[in-house]
Amino acid sequence: MKAARTGRNSTCHMSRLLVYASFVPRVRPKWHAESRIYRTQTMETEMPKMKTKSSAKKRFKVTATGKVMAGQAGKRHGMIKRTRKFIRDARGTTTLSAPDAKIVKGYMPYDR
Repeated sequence: MKAARTGRNSTCHMSRLLVYASFVPRVRPKWHAESRIYRTQTMETEMPKMKTKSSAKKRFKVTATGKVMAGQAGKRHGMIKRTRKFIRDARGTTTLSAPDAKIVKGYMPYDR
């Protein structure tokens, strides 16, 4: 005779069936027809809003003069082989060049 199984797979198939049998799906609430009509009448007829790229809003900031600020590149790892001058000059943030700023501004339509 085998010893009783222990661990993750120790439950028998009958207990699994009981768990699935006790599962009752939730019923969605019924909406009134009046509320649907009200919502469709109050919606604006403008085109949908343009979405801002989530990655761009986390990485870039547009200044009041329209320049795009970004964090310095090249400082994630490998700092031992970098010169002291490079590390010192790469502190803080920097402004992007005009071609790069044009691309980033396309990702953030409302931050201009």
